[in-house]
Formats: sequence, C-alpha cells, structure tokens
Amino acid sequence: MTSSDGLTPSRAALVVNTGSRTGAHVFDQARERLLELGVPLAETYPLRDPAGLGGTVAQVLSDGCDLLVLGGGDGTVSSVVDQLVTAPAVLGLLPMGTANDFARTMGIPSDVEAACDVIAGGKVVDVDLGVADDNHFVNVASLGLSVAVSHQVTPGLKRRLGALAYPVATLKAYRGYQPFRARLEFPAGDHADIEIDEAMQVAIGNGRYYGGGNVMSPDAGIDDHSLDVYAIARGRFRDHVAIVSSFRSGTFVEHPLVTHVATREIVVRTDPPQHINIDGEVVTATPEVFRVIRNGLHVLVPKESTAATLDTPAS
Repeated sequence: MTSSDGLTPSRAALVVNTGSRTGAHVFDQARERLLELGVPLAETYPLRDPAGLGGTVAQVLSDGCDLLVLGGGDGTVSSVVDQLVTAPAVLGLLPMGTANDFARTMGIPSDVEAACDVIAGGKVVDVDLGVADDNHFVNVASLGLSVAVSHQVTPGLKRRLGALAYPVATLKAYRGYQPFRARLEFPAGDHADIEIDEAMQVAIGNGRYYGGGNVMSPDAGIDDHSLDVYAIARGRFRDHVAIVSSFRSGTFVEHPLVTHVATREIVVRTDPPQHINIDGEVVTATPEVFRVIRNGLHVLVPKESTAATLDTPAS
C-alpha cells in the first residue's frame, strides 16, 4: 500500500477496542480487509479490556510500527494520543464509537470497509492538539454542566440511544444545576480577561465537532492553530433551549448569553473549583492552562478531505 502522498508504512499494527459500541463485531472484518488491501499488518490486538489499551499501544510503537490502525471511538483515540504525539507514527482510524466526533471532523467514514480503504489509499495530514498539563485532546475539554452530563451518559444509555444519549443526558443534568464563577485569562494578551459571574459551562475546543456532532463554532477547525473557547452564562430556560438548538450549527456562539473567543492559550479559573472533562474523561480540575500544539498528530484521511494539510511529514 502507498498513500496518495507517497508515504508507505513498513510495519502496521491493528489495535481494536472490542469493548466499544461496535468493535467486537468488526475486528475480523477490518483485519481481513486491510490484508486484502496490502496494509503490512505485523501485529493485531482485539482488546476486550480498555485498561490494556495504553500498554498495548506503547508496545507496538516500541516495536517500530509506523502505522497504528486504531479501532474505537473518541475515548479510544484520546486515551492513546499522549503516546502518539511523541512517536513517529501515523494514525489510521476505524470509527467504532458512539459519537465519533474526531472521525467526523476528519471526514473518515464510519463504514468499516470504507475506513479501511482510507487507511490503504488515503493521504496523511497533521492536525493540532489541545493540551492541559500532560493531557492531550483531539476534540474538546469542558467544565460545568458538561461534566454533569458525562455522569448521565452511561454505557447503557449509549447502547440504547446511540448519539441521542447526549441530548437526553443534558436534559437530565440541567435540572437543579448550580452555576459557578469563571475567570478566563489570556497570557499572550490577545484578549482582555473575562469574568463570568454565573457560568453554566466553559468549553475549550481543538476540533470542529464534539458531543455527537455539535459544532464548536461556525469557523472552528482542527488545523487552524487555535482553540475555540466558549462560556455559557446562566439565563432563562428558554434561552438555554435556544442555545442548545443551535449546537449543531455552531451559531449558538452568537447568543447574548454566550462568550466566544479563539486563542492559542487560556487559563481558566473557577469558584468553586470545577472538574474538567477531556474528550469524555474527567481527568483534571480548575485552575487549568490550555494550549494548542501545532501539527501534533499525523492522521490518514480521505483524499478529498479538506480538514487539514500536511505541514510536517512524519519522520
């Protein structure tokens, strides 16, 4: 196999989270299709326990694999991106999750065979990453109501409703939610500091999509070298309904209760402290510094994808 940009991997590994929504059903199909297409699969791992994912990826990277074919959802990608950002390896993605927002941003098809075709004959691009401490993320970091929503989005709810689990969980979490005080600081001086007395949610987005197809803003992208930040203030229920109804288009950032900026670095402080959800996992808390890492991850995408370009070829 040779990608459309002329890059030819010498050693590939297939690692599938078979505990994800559809992973257990497609591992054999993906392996057979990739071999048919000439992808040099040297190692294959169907993982039933996601706890072993990090160790497995570390092993295949240390074995010299320059192409990691990863099967799973956004959480699967997020759990290994810390390792990929420092490795000379390209990510090939088989979307098998509930939301698949990173795949949606990159234009990677959800059909397994079509995704395999992209891995065999697509093009390599490099995309930005967000980072908070040592936690890299491809989609979004958020705090406030979104963390309460994440507690409502149970595996059972995702199995029953798929992407609809997110709006259902949002309605459940909204009832009785208490706002918090937020301060947004910009070390580079590109914006004045922002105070929000009664914030409901703050989100820091790297990619275009999050939460099952919501858009960070109309102009958000994963290759624009900036983070999209929005904060939603407390208001009437009908105001928040209007905001949520515009999540799909990203035009909610134009609502009077929403503060929206783009920046390369931001410090978020809150009173009281808030847990922070990074790509679906609560891993840190405020105060926190968020930065953008330019061209931090190499990914195989369809030839026609316009989500990103290749600025720094993988070594």
